Amino acid sequence: MRKAWFHVLGWATLVLSSASVSAADQPTPPAHAHHWSYAGANGPGHWGSLDDADVACGKGEQQSPIDLDSRTAKTGKSGKFHINYQPGAVTLLNNGHTVEAEVGDAADTVTFEGASYRLAQFHFHAPSEHSIDGKHFPLEIHFVNKDAEGHITVVGVLVRAGAENKNLAAVFNALPAHETPAGEHADKPAQVDLAAVLPSEHKAFVYNGSLTTPPCTEGVHWIVLAQPVEMSRAQIGNFAKIFHDNHRPLQKINGRQIDSETY
Repeated sequence: MRKAWFHVLGWATLVLSSASVSAADQPTPPAHAHHWSYAGANGPGHWGSLDDADVACGKGEQQSPIDLDSRTAKTGKSGKFHINYQPGAVTLLNNGHTVEAEVGDAADTVTFEGASYRLAQFHFHAPSEHSIDGKHFPLEIHFVNKDAEGHITVVGVLVRAGAENKNLAAVFNALPAHETPAGEHADKPAQVDLAAVLPSEHKAFVYNGSLTTPPCTEGVHWIVLAQPVEMSRAQIGNFAKIFHDNHRPLQKINGRQIDSETY
């Protein structure tokens, strides 16, 4: 009987010890990883309370996106900014919140008030985050540009349903449907003429805002081009199958000035 008791005790100790080793071997989840979403308890209305780093999402006074009212926009001087994008290759990834196209060409830049910002990536939101005169669009593209100190200028391009967008066909034919594992990208880079993606009309709404995802950092220069570009319903639908709604609702303007600029 005593021998049997020690046998049971030894087996239990081995099980507990193995469990402890297994738990210790598990990787620690990265901080701030995918705890926010676009719906439910972790949706936009709760972003500001999910993490101390995201407090601006709830308490910031210059948040994005906003409604861009063409009737009250102040006419600004031309030449405040210039967009210089070139044809090149982009690599695609699905980060769990959108499809992102990473850009490696240092020649893709935006000049804003004399400072140069290099294009880092562009991504998509459906439906659009910004609206013009109260009207939303099926899709919005954000071109994220950064200067040497990490300051951000975002060029927003609104998309309406219409003809197929051949300039973005290579991207929308290769959208990754599932979240991309860390360190991996699309097998084959997509070739995109970024300059040709932009609308032909060089008018834009310019204002000071924030990132539209956590941590909702403020101090972001926004250039939202006034003329939408077209994409086919099939192209828009290809993205909506993956992310049917990944937009942040409109935020309060709080007295901010919106300029109407030409570049």
